[in-house]
Amino acid sequence: MNTPRPHLFGLLAGLFLAAGIAFASVTLARAWTRIAESSVINVTGSARKNVRADLVVWRAVFSVDAPTLLEAQQKLRADHAKVAAFFSTHGIEGFAASPVQINEITARRKHDDDDAVTNVRVGYRLSQSLEVRSPDVERLPKLASDSSELLQQDVAFVSGGFEFIYTKAGDAKIEMMAEATKDARARAEQIAQQGGGTIKELRSARMGVVQINPLYSGATSWEGNNDTSALEKTITATVAATFTLK
Repeated sequence: MNTPRPHLFGLLAGLFLAAGIAFASVTLARAWTRIAESSVINVTGSARKNVRADLVVWRAVFSVDAPTLLEAQQKLRADHAKVAAFFSTHGIEGFAASPVQINEITARRKHDDDDAVTNVRVGYRLSQSLEVRSPDVERLPKLASDSSELLQQDVAFVSGGFEFIYTKAGDAKIEMMAEATKDARARAEQIAQQGGGTIKELRSARMGVVQINPLYSGATSWEGNNDTSALEKTITATVAATFTLK
């Protein structure tokens, strides 16, 4: 006996529907598996390190005034010798000197015949900048207070301040990236535990801007700070890390 055609169509539709549901179930299961395997957690880890500058840069300038250029040059040469002797006496054998800067000294004078006022050259001012570098970050700043000895020798010597530099910052950044990554993993593990999961592996890590500030300062900038005003400094580094979850 032949099966009525409507019943045949219904049977075929039922088979297709069952097959579709089974296929959808498998596809959905695979999709959930991929999502679970690709689940990630993004965290930021940080590291701090207190350091002491190991290089100090001292800049200063001295100048002379004289009515003629020749006299000014002779006086500047004599003052340069006094400055070199001062440094040598205090244990500083080398320093860098910039090219001599020459400026005219002018004065306003009034003419008797027509009351006109003009600028007249009355002399020359010669100046020379100096730079001293030393690993002795404590002794050199103290030497600045002794530079008054040069004033007593009629040398117009002016201290321009100091820069305290930590020359091992590059090595510190590498070390601190590792520390910041460890901190990021610890944070990720805590977050994963709260959700009932565990960390599988580190997928990526990107170091942020390194901040070098005076001791204990938390100042930040997009470009990264590089303080040279303080002898004692704090270096702060951050790492943005992505971990996969089991």
